[in-house]
Amino acid sequence: MYTDDDLESALQAGVLTDDNVAAFRAHVAQRHHAVAVDEESFRLVSSFNDIFVVIACAMLLLSIKWIGTTLGQPGLGAAAIATAAWLLAEFFVRRRHMALPAIVLLLAFVASVFSALTAVIGTEHGQTTAAIAAGGTAVAAYLHWRRFQVPITVAAGTAAVALMLTLGLITSVVGGERWVPALLFVLGLAVFALAMRWDAADTQRRHRHSDVAFWLHLLAAPMVVHPVFSWIGVATGQTHLLQAVIVVALYLGIALISLAIDRRALMVSSLFYVLYTFSALLKGYGAVSLSFAVTALTIGSALLLLSAFWHASRERVLRVLPASLQRRLPASR
Repeated sequence: MYTDDDLESALQAGVLTDDNVAAFRAHVAQRHHAVAVDEESFRLVSSFNDIFVVIACAMLLLSIKWIGTTLGQPGLGAAAIATAAWLLAEFFVRRRHMALPAIVLLLAFVASVFSALTAVIGTEHGQTTAAIAAGGTAVAAYLHWRRFQVPITVAAGTAAVALMLTLGLITSVVGGERWVPALLFVLGLAVFALAMRWDAADTQRRHRHSDVAFWLHLLAAPMVVHPVFSWIGVATGQTHLLQAVIVVALYLGIALISLAIDRRALMVSSLFYVLYTFSALLKGYGAVSLSFAVTALTIGSALLLLSAFWHASRERVLRVLPASLQRRLPASR
């Protein structure tokens, strides 16, 4: 069984050309009656060996943390975990190209770097310490990307930068907490623009660019959606009919954007708010016991229907967009 990483490796080694890889993927897509660029697919597990390696890595890293904690040196333990995660990535990521271990080892690395920096700087400075540690983590993520180029690394580094800026606002501006939702929204739009830039560089979704864009969209979605829904008072516990109408209108707008860019992350991130709003609305009308079930049944059915007709719906949305914009978006079947 050949994976995308195997094809990329053969491409880099000169065994296959870009045309060979494109023709092979087109042939496989045709056999499955689907166009590869319109499926938003990404590889996570190629075999049970990926899970086996992740379990073994987790046991090793947790034991290192345990030993460091027992010795009373949490910073040293975190630094040891980061070092071990990097060394493990040298074999399982750089040489074996294993997707799931790559993600787990990257997350372990950046989390350990953040923890180690926090321990070195000292927790007495509170949020200032966290902001500095987040900046250092972003630098570490950049170095990890330069070495291993794991797609999720760009999103992890971007999240660290966003955390640094958010904590910097809170610590440097009096009453900065009030501006956090606005900053989060602006940062979310910036991350979304970055994701679209990666997407535009690989509209056929053949290479690593689209995988990087996938994780960036997954990061941008809650950063954009959460402030918007909190501004209209979804989380206040007092839901009324007008609020529900606004939520539906926003979700329809999000669905149209998701169809246009062929990314479902925005819809998934905002789904919780839709479920919460309509469950609370039904409770207000007396349907306490079945409020969530009725809401989930209705929305779930609608999403399944959209999934079944995703390609046809995309074609209709793309038709109304300018040709210059269509060229920057993934093709439809």
